[in-house]
Parts: sequence; structure tokens; C-alpha cells
Amino acid sequence: MKKTAVLVGIFILFSLIMIQAQTNSIHQFKVKDINGEEFDMSSLKGKKVLIVNVASKCGLTPQYEQLQELYDKYKDRNFIIIGFPANDFANQEPGTTSEIKAFCTENYGVTFPMMDKLSTKGKDQAPIYEWLTHKSKNGVLDSKVSWNFQKYMIDEAGKLVDFVSPKESPMSEKIIKWIVS
Repeated sequence: MKKTAVLVGIFILFSLIMIQAQTNSIHQFKVKDINGEEFDMSSLKGKKVLIVNVASKCGLTPQYEQLQELYDKYKDRNFIIIGFPANDFANQEPGTTSEIKAFCTENYGVTFPMMDKLSTKGKDQAPIYEWLTHKSKNGVLDSKVSWNFQKYMIDEAGKLVDFVSPKESPMSEKIIKWIVS
């Protein structure tokens, strides 16, 4: 009898943990935008979201142009891109928030939302990136941010779908198919 009760208790606990992992979404987070204002990710409910860690002094920086093209093409289809500047790789985003904003606007005409600089890995990893990279938090998969311009795909319910490696173009077939599906 005790053994059955313990097993039932373990099953219930495991079920609650799994439900919690699956009910968490990107919508639970509030972050600072590039202007220092609070940005509530719950405002993105009903939209597909591509989250990208960006840097202005990286060999992949020209992807800003493709990201803007992607945003312009699909923004009217409940799609949005959120850029998170990060200085996690080879000091390739050393600028201040205002310098980053000016760089993106002047050089690439970026109009998709940009957030405040954060850390995508390590001991200072931002909570939103903890969620993106840990299956125990997002309920879908573990990943590691391997370089600047890694792209995370989030569905309309705020659930992680998948990610795309930094070197893969924002205009890749995988991303386009996901947006239009």
C-alpha cells in the first residue's frame, strides 16, 4: 500500500513538473527595450516571433539586412523579429545601447524591435535566454547559443518551436516555411 502511494505521489509530482514546463511561454517575460522602457513579451501573443542575438562587429552583422528584409516581407502576417544585442562572443558588441541603436538604424534601417543588451550564456545569462536554452524551462529542447545571430522560433502561443544556427540566413527555407505555415 505504501509503495503504491509513493508511486502515485511521484507520478503526480512528475506530471505537475511536466505541465509547468509546458505551460511556460515566452510571454511570461518582461525585458527592457533599446530605449530602456519595459517590453512585455505577452504583447506578442498571437504572433510568430524570431528572437536573434545580434552584434555590430561580427562577420555575420550583414544579417541585419536580411532580418530587416524578412521583417518587412512578413510583418503583416503576425510575425515579428526581436533583436537582443549581446557581447558574449569575442567582444563583438561593445557599444552602449544608444550606439547600438544608431548603428542598426543608420547602417541597416532596422525597424523591428530591438531590446537592451543582455547576456545569452554563462553566469550572467538573462532569464529569457535561460528559458530559450533549457528544456527544463521551455519544455521542448536544450540548446547552446553558439555565436551571434542564433535564431529562435517561437509560435503564436509563445512556445519554443526550434532554432536556427548563426550562419544560416534569416531568409532560409526553414524560417520561411515556419513563418508561412
